[in-house]
Amino acid sequence: MDSLPDITLLKVSLELGLQVHSPPPPSHHTHTSLPSLTVSPSQVMRITLSTLNWRRREMVRWLVTCATEVGVYALDSIMQSWYTLFTPTEATSIVATTVMSNTTIVRLHLDCHQQENLASSARTLALQCAMKDPQNCALSALTLCEKDHIAFETAYQIVLDAAATGMSYTQLFTIARYMEHRGYPMRAYKLATLAMAHLNLSYNQDTHPAINDVLWACALSHSLGKNELAAVIPLVVKSVKCATVLSDILRRCTLTTPGLVSALHSRRTSGKLMSLDKAPLRQLLDATIGAYINTTHSRLTHISPRHYSEFIEFLGKARETFLMAQDGHIQFTQFIDNLKQIYKGKKKLMMLVRERFG
Repeated sequence: MDSLPDITLLKVSLELGLQVHSPPPPSHHTHTSLPSLTVSPSQVMRITLSTLNWRRREMVRWLVTCATEVGVYALDSIMQSWYTLFTPTEATSIVATTVMSNTTIVRLHLDCHQQENLASSARTLALQCAMKDPQNCALSALTLCEKDHIAFETAYQIVLDAAATGMSYTQLFTIARYMEHRGYPMRAYKLATLAMAHLNLSYNQDTHPAINDVLWACALSHSLGKNELAAVIPLVVKSVKCATVLSDILRRCTLTTPGLVSALHSRRTSGKLMSLDKAPLRQLLDATIGAYINTTHSRLTHISPRHYSEFIEFLGKARETFLMAQDGHIQFTQFIDNLKQIYKGKKKLMMLVRERFG
């Protein structure tokens, strides 16, 4: 048996069928048509535990289906011993999800007590999986624990504990968006700030997939209030060096008054837009201007004539940001003068710069 390839074990087991060893279920759950096994299902699952292929997932689904046919005891049994049969991802995404589905409840004619017992086992399984593999199981655990306050709080704490070292910014942003969808904006904000700490957008990554998450996080902070926005802006400045992304964030922050969501509930708002000359937007404005300057020099290091027109358009966007500052016109004029002096060897490009910006 042990010498058989994993894929062969799966095929043999699927052909033979499964009989879960459990006490005789109630008469209305008894199925005499289940075929018996000459290959131990638990042995098959253990041997193939590290095999990641579609046959393995099929085997997991099949095992859960057969356990459902046998009844409540069998389902509870495979959940209690999940770590010997399934990976954490399989246990949460297939086993626990199936157990808590309405289809399973209806199929087994479960009463309220039986439903709660199975749900409790599924939540315990989900939390164990989240602790073992928070990257892949935390969101599933939160979803499975939504109807139980204590379990949900435990799952959320697992995410917070794993955020520093065990989760990527992509995973944290995903869970943060889930929290906002569930009506927990402050928790979404907390997770978004933790995600920002893992993020690093360089000057040339203006199509990075995380940009939408950054814009969402800033919009969420802005909607919560000035304090939340003031706390997230230093994280943005530290994590994002891309000038076009920073300028997009800056413009969005100047369009409306921060805290509009809170104001709708409290009916208290000054209605004043935030000043670009004061914190926190001043820091963001300075960082955006600095990013445009640094990016400009980086682009000019290795620029070819076919990119000249694109570069001139980039400088046009830079000027728009410079002019948001009180002394922006002076700053931009000095910036252009410096470019013409430093890169005077690029005669054709500097001629285009003079034509457009003087």
